[in-house]
Amino acid sequence: MAENGEEKLLAVARHIAKTLGHNESMADDILQIFSTFDGRFSREKLSEDQQPSDDGSGGVAALERALNSLDSQISRFVASDQPIWSDPADSAAFLDAIDELVNLTREWSHASSEKPISACLSRADDMMQQAMFRIEEEFRSLMDHGAESFPVSHRFDESEEEDDVDDGEEDYDDSQIPVAQPLTDYDLIIDALSSATINDLHEITKRMLAAGFDKSCSHVYSGSRREFLEESMSRLGLQKLSIEDVHKMQWQELEDEIDRWIKAANVALRILFPSERRLCDRVFFGFSSAADLSFMEVCRGSTIQLLNFADAVAIGSRSPERLFKVLDVFETMRDLMVEFESVFSDQFCVVLRNEAVTIWKRLGEAVRGIFMELENLIRRDPAKAAVPGGGLHPITRYVMNYLRAACRSRQTLEQVFEESNGVPSKDSTLLTVQMSWIMELLESNLEVKSKVYKDPALSYVFLMNNGRYIVQKVRDGELGVLLGEDWIRKHNAKVKQYQMSYQRSSWNKMIGLLKVDNAAVGMNGLGKAMKEKLKEFNMQFDEVCKAHSTWVVFDEQMREELRTSLARLLLPAYGNFIARFQNLGDIGKNADRYIKYGVEDIEARVNDLFKGTSTARK
Repeated sequence: MAENGEEKLLAVARHIAKTLGHNESMADDILQIFSTFDGRFSREKLSEDQQPSDDGSGGVAALERALNSLDSQISRFVASDQPIWSDPADSAAFLDAIDELVNLTREWSHASSEKPISACLSRADDMMQQAMFRIEEEFRSLMDHGAESFPVSHRFDESEEEDDVDDGEEDYDDSQIPVAQPLTDYDLIIDALSSATINDLHEITKRMLAAGFDKSCSHVYSGSRREFLEESMSRLGLQKLSIEDVHKMQWQELEDEIDRWIKAANVALRILFPSERRLCDRVFFGFSSAADLSFMEVCRGSTIQLLNFADAVAIGSRSPERLFKVLDVFETMRDLMVEFESVFSDQFCVVLRNEAVTIWKRLGEAVRGIFMELENLIRRDPAKAAVPGGGLHPITRYVMNYLRAACRSRQTLEQVFEESNGVPSKDSTLLTVQMSWIMELLESNLEVKSKVYKDPALSYVFLMNNGRYIVQKVRDGELGVLLGEDWIRKHNAKVKQYQMSYQRSSWNKMIGLLKVDNAAVGMNGLGKAMKEKLKEFNMQFDEVCKAHSTWVVFDEQMREELRTSLARLLLPAYGNFIARFQNLGDIGKNADRYIKYGVEDIEARVNDLFKGTSTARK
């Protein structure tokens, strides 16, 4: 027993000399100092034990003695029922034993081809396996319990000192899992573990990597942190959905899910992932490759969950009503690209970063595809039943309100269309070209629909109403900025042209009845001709007023403009006609028998035009 103890003591002395001595000369000096304090540390004994004998048996014996000593220490810790890191002295001793085993293995690795040495090294490998198995458990325990005992709401400030948190001072519910809550302030970092725990994890990490167990270390670390992230995403309201699940959702349900996704994506990319990056870098400090790999393993699942949802939205239905939510997802991805680039900057995360860019571009394609579907919707809208009274067509309301709403995101839409392969014209952006094309399709569709009316005058009222509505919606919003003042002027002129066409088709013939050519009829036939013309005028005026009073002009200003224009055209001509008729001798004396309307009556009837029926006004 005494001899065995002396051998252990000599082995420790030799190890100290080798560890502290930077070269052979320094090691010899340290051994010389030991020999002056204790006779057992004589220079001869230490030197003899340090060098293998001629047949190698002395070196093997020294190696076996060192392994026996380390085996005794490591086995005690491996077999312990108590957490090693509950006692700082035990954890330090365990780490020292692992360090000695690693160093011993390295020192003798050059002689591994020799059978006795190879057997010793095989034993050392078995001991290392046991030590690593136990230290993995300790690592996992520190990760799990460390997170439970440290508040994740802590705001990290580089200017403040990080104080260690005393363990065991507070009782925590076993079911409590520290997670990030939905936030609007993203300017914070979550420290999920205390500095003391992080330091302990770092020390374990150094030993596991030095022993060649880097994959095991990364696996244990990433498994624990991945659970934290997944639970955090769940608490943020994000479900684990496949692309098929997303496509099967009702639209209202999907809208709600998109809102939750946007919040979760912002918290993940701006708080959770940067916090995990920082924690990973601290635990794996000095081992950048292992840190990068571990971080990727931690965040990959949650990142793919976020990206898969965005991808499902991108490749889903391109129904026009989905535009605004797809734009929300596009804008979120765009705004988070800086975070994707900074957080996933290492070699292992390049795939995630590239996939984020790909899906972002795919969302842009989806937006452009939705506008194509809007074009198809306009083309396919049938010209069947006429709108009562020549009023607004539903397609006009839908398209114009749709475009106005879309143009609230004008800058985003310009970005989307500039990323397409189209070539803008000299003075227009691609978005302007797109909007102009949709307007042209709408106007062409309305032209076709106007042919449904049998009365040409009513078709002009229809075009007038819809044209006026289009110009108003363009002029009062971002759509006007895109299409420009020149477009607005041209279409105002077109509406004026519809007004003139309506007037000519309905009223010019009636105005013609109020004109009398004296030379053609002669003075003798003038009275009879005027009497016939007045009779025809009364009949036509009654018919037109009866019909046109049921037609609708929705815009009050345009309605007044039309009435004023008709009054200016009609009243002077009618007043002159009846005045002349009243001055025709005998016929003029009985003029009241033929004059059905006075000038004021004509004006009153004109002011009753375009009021529409209840159906037409809707």
